[in-house]
Amino acid sequence: MAVHERSQAKGVGADELLAARTGLDPASELAALERRVIGCRRCPRLVEWRERVARERRAAYATEDYWGRPVPGFGDPDARVYVLGLAPAAHGGNRTGRVFTGDRSGDWLFASMHRTGLASQPTSDRLGDGLRLSGAFVGAAVRCAPPANRPLPEERDNCLPYAAEELRLLPDVRVVLCLGQFAWDAAARILGVRPRPRFGHAAEHAVEGGSTMLASFHPSQQNTFTGKLTEAMMDAVFMRAGELAGW
Repeated sequence: MAVHERSQAKGVGADELLAARTGLDPASELAALERRVIGCRRCPRLVEWRERVARERRAAYATEDYWGRPVPGFGDPDARVYVLGLAPAAHGGNRTGRVFTGDRSGDWLFASMHRTGLASQPTSDRLGDGLRLSGAFVGAAVRCAPPANRPLPEERDNCLPYAAEELRLLPDVRVVLCLGQFAWDAAARILGVRPRPRFGHAAEHAVEGGSTMLASFHPSQQNTFTGKLTEAMMDAVFMRAGELAGW
């Protein structure tokens, strides 16, 4: 039984589940959008994969309930910085139900956000662990965990309208901070930037209307273990995001 089913069996309603994952007022338009995200079944390959992972589980989490559904965005509805990732990790967000929560990339991300004043604590391994974001909202280009962490182009295109709608409902956002090239290219599509600007760590691109695309290498273990992305590099990107956002 997946976590959402078990929670409902215990008497926890849909609004409580949503609030735990997003920190949003269940009556808000943004919360209504995230409810649509959670119920999405547009991509058969992703539906099959996320649910199979949730049934089979990794040995380290064999006794845990997995979320096994699309993962909503979360954070501060008054955010000035929108952090865009690639997709939930199979045994991270797909397990916990909150993007970047419970995986190594999230540990790196939230540690940097904590050092730069955007997160209430440096780690997040589960719902209800006290994490709160201030001035930032975190989403993903694709909301379901994809096999081998590689969404297909049509899966990306099915999902991008959710991030576009989040940005519409976050009117104070001034910076879209893209974690990795996939997110950078996705942001260019969402924001209608043509031709697509070149990706590189700390790259910036001014968007018509006054916002800015800002790039970082993704905080994957492949990048952090090899030193391609250091703590100082990630902190500098978040500090630059703050400058661009007008803090």
